[in-house]
Amino acid sequence: MSGRHRTSLSPSPQHIYPNETLICHGYLGCSPVFPSVAISIRTLAVFRQQHRTCPRFGIQAQAKALCHLHHVPYRPNLAMQLSNAFDAYLDILDRVDRRLQHELGRDGPNWRLQNECPACFYKLQNEPELDFSWLVSIDGNNSLKRWNPTVYGAVPREDSRLPRSDLWLPPDEVDKFAGNVHDARVESVDEPSEEWIDEDSGVSSCTTRWRNASPEQRKKMFAIFDQSGIFISCCRHRFVLLGCDMVKSGELMKYPLAIVNKLLSVYGSDGAIFYDIGCTFATTLANSSIGLKASSLNTRMLVGAFHGHAHNRKCQLDWHPLYVRGTGNTEGEGCEHVFSASNDLARGTRHATKFHRHQAIEQHFSFWNADKYASLGNFLWNHYRAATDAICTLSVELDVLKTQLNLTDEDFQRFYEQERCYLNSLKKLPLQDRVQIQYVNRLRLQEHWLLILHISELKALIAHIQGLIGIEDRWEIGGAEYTHWKEEARIMKYCNAIDELERLVVMRLFELAKLGMSGTGYKLRQQIARGLQRRSEAIRNAINRYNKEAQALNPPRPQITWKEIVDYSILGEFDLLRQSRNDIRQENWAKPAHREAMIKYFRLCRAREEVTRVEVEVRRLRTAIHDEEQEVRETIHRLMQTNPALGLELERRHRYRRNINVLLISRLNQIETSVGYSGRKGIGRQPVGRNSDGSLPANDADDLEDEDQEMLIQTMADYLHDIGDD
Repeated sequence: MSGRHRTSLSPSPQHIYPNETLICHGYLGCSPVFPSVAISIRTLAVFRQQHRTCPRFGIQAQAKALCHLHHVPYRPNLAMQLSNAFDAYLDILDRVDRRLQHELGRDGPNWRLQNECPACFYKLQNEPELDFSWLVSIDGNNSLKRWNPTVYGAVPREDSRLPRSDLWLPPDEVDKFAGNVHDARVESVDEPSEEWIDEDSGVSSCTTRWRNASPEQRKKMFAIFDQSGIFISCCRHRFVLLGCDMVKSGELMKYPLAIVNKLLSVYGSDGAIFYDIGCTFATTLANSSIGLKASSLNTRMLVGAFHGHAHNRKCQLDWHPLYVRGTGNTEGEGCEHVFSASNDLARGTRHATKFHRHQAIEQHFSFWNADKYASLGNFLWNHYRAATDAICTLSVELDVLKTQLNLTDEDFQRFYEQERCYLNSLKKLPLQDRVQIQYVNRLRLQEHWLLILHISELKALIAHIQGLIGIEDRWEIGGAEYTHWKEEARIMKYCNAIDELERLVVMRLFELAKLGMSGTGYKLRQQIARGLQRRSEAIRNAINRYNKEAQALNPPRPQITWKEIVDYSILGEFDLLRQSRNDIRQENWAKPAHREAMIKYFRLCRAREEVTRVEVEVRRLRTAIHDEEQEVRETIHRLMQTNPALGLELERRHRYRRNINVLLISRLNQIETSVGYSGRKGIGRQPVGRNSDGSLPANDADDLEDEDQEMLIQTMADYLHDIGDD
């Protein structure tokens, strides 16, 4: 480290190329035939792990660090040479890994997907039946773009190498769904969105609320990017399962359709898929070429818990996991957790070649999944503890509320159905009604002479509207028709005041989230802070406007205070303020106390489901660890007889995994010894006749629970504890 020194590396007689000599001494040349620079394999291994823990630390930073350590002036070509050596190093690791996977029988086309998350997919015989067999999230992200080099005058670097991982869906498989269905997003109306519209129109207010659901014509052009982002799927434990590139576009429907098609082919029936616009995508999926497949497999689309709170109330009741049986405490926002880490990778992939971008993403997601496996025990423990604590707390609170309000569990289900029926009955005003409201407004203007300078134009407009709606005699001020539509005009102004207030609150919530997001720069934080100050004043003005319009109605509607707006955590509550034509304040389901009790009831139901699911997952994970240890031990023993070098490499690689398994077993023991644990303990067995590619057959068989099985369990437990003691 203090300076450079010369040394000689003696080649063996059988060596033909310099790289053979270099690699025998622990170095890897930066070119294949006559390298002038070599990097130690230990350095490459260290950089790989550094990049794992800090994705922002790229090749250029590592090259500069090495130059400083060796007192060599940095030159850009050194970073290129380091990149070449790192590519070769990763290729060697990949080739060795493929050989090991072949020896272990893990080289089937779907083996990784079927075994990536043992808690989700390592299904056992005779385990409790779950409402949803598998839970997966899908979403897109535009951070991992790749610039088109020709945009800034550079010559594209040709690189014909292909991705190494089966993470990626091939582009031709994705393009099969291009134009597969008419994209419902182009149906969005250009006028300001209203919450309740005719269901026959096929347009949801949620569609216009989220940027990725807006019409493609309204988005910025993506021609400057060769890849404009990625679309991925992950399980409920946040293991990344599949991905595909978004090519010169936003979130087109072909990307989620291709991902869902693959998920259905691998995982089969009774699955739930979370998507931030799952409500809209469900219609797209049903109308696509795989709609019948999804329906026959009983696939359910849902909206994630975070995104769901910004959907309208009607949408929440149908799609939010809180109200869907079988979801437990699954938030459905796993992709957001993945993207929060992968965003740091963007700096190193923005100007990379297509191959290097894929390589960096593959390495990152491989590390991510390994970290998720290492923390899987903590995930299960935290979810189990949170669910059991929620059951204890909510049970007591709900019993008190049911006694005070004289309610039963059946009442909460009835409130839920009554609210759904009410919201389903709300429609957007017909066009003729809206024209009549405008007619009344113009009559009021003429009545008060507000546009005296343009009275002739106003009279002409009134006459034109009369012709449109077929009015022969002009409505008299104070007449029945005038009074009725004057009240309707007040209701419309009231609803517009709600829309403006909701819009400002949505922007405030998103800005608050962005303000605390990792990676947000100082200047952007200052701009957001100033924007929040202005937004707060605008919200206060919007509250005053709302209260004014609410007071003008007959009967007057509820007033809103600043404190209530600040405490709004579910934006769907705004939809209940729109109960303008029918006063529902006296309905039981609309009373605040009853609504609070109903939410606690559904949270209690989901917590109980979570306990059941975690107990199933605990046994799956324990069995997967047992089967893996047995399989690897047998493979190492066989390779020591046939290929000792490969056997030693498998033993070395599995050492870390074995240490992780010891910690997982310890955490699983802690869960199983918890007070109130009612799940089956010990090691289970997978269905007989599991296919070589990892897919599961439909038939089940009985567990083996005889003395031999108990002995095997005890032997494995002793073995793992011995390893932990070492």
